[in-house]
Amino acid sequence: MTQQTQETQETQETQETQETQQTQQTHQTPIIFPLVVIAAVAVLYRSVFVSLVSEWRVDPNYSHGFLIPLMSLYLVWERKQKLKACKFSPSNVGFVFLICGLLMFFAGKLAAENFLMRFSFIIVLSSLILFLYGKDHLRVLAFPVLFLVFMIPVPSIIMNRITFPLQLVASKLATHSIQLLGIPVLQEGNIIRLGGLSLEVAKACSGIRSLMSLLALGTVYAYFTSKSMTSRVVIVLSTIPIAIMVNSLRITMTAFLSVHYGTKAAEGFIHEFSGVLLFLVAVILLILTSFTVSQFSKLKNRLNGI
Repeated sequence: MTQQTQETQETQETQETQETQQTQQTHQTPIIFPLVVIAAVAVLYRSVFVSLVSEWRVDPNYSHGFLIPLMSLYLVWERKQKLKACKFSPSNVGFVFLICGLLMFFAGKLAAENFLMRFSFIIVLSSLILFLYGKDHLRVLAFPVLFLVFMIPVPSIIMNRITFPLQLVASKLATHSIQLLGIPVLQEGNIIRLGGLSLEVAKACSGIRSLMSLLALGTVYAYFTSKSMTSRVVIVLSTIPIAIMVNSLRITMTAFLSVHYGTKAAEGFIHEFSGVLLFLVAVILLILTSFTVSQFSKLKNRLNGI
């Protein structure tokens, strides 16, 4: 009996050792091949990355682009424990999507369409994760990868369609606010007439800059502060009216300073400083919105529990 027991224990230990080795092999990923692939992608997309950085530097609407890859890397690092627990199961489906992403890249290159080339990087990156590591890894890394969308400038044809309506909405809201201040005002499209003064709500004053930055910030903030998908969507969508309202307030301030202290008082440092100040106001409003949504969710849960 004793000998049989020892043999049984040895067999169990051998099986456990084999299972442990298999588990370790499952979680071990080839090192050289992924590094070669990463190097190849870096070479292929070198011109895309250079043009992106150049546009971030030149276009104030996308100056936040420098922060997006860093935030994405932090989100990956924040998931390191989940990644360790993921099963290593490469999928050939990823190779199919990789081909699609590369075709999009070369199509964009032939058509000189920057947006296609830039967006193809996200598809290629997602496909490589699926192809090299598997669906579990892709599921964990989906948000950090998709977050990179915020670093890609919107095509001009779409940007123009967004910007002009924003100019009109900002002009209309600012006109109502100026009237509340007792200042005679007349709106003609995106032109605000203040007696002998005329203020043009140009593209730079449409609020698109703060909207883009606030959307990215709101997405990250919603991810960290809320567990419910519905709450997260509400918080992210709230950035749109917040950005519009804050921008109209900035135009109102500009009009007030122009009427009472001259146009020079509303230009230069004061104009730029007001933009920074009101963006902070927008962040505070975003935090208050998140708090309100969370309180509403708690109240709803309590009522459902009754």
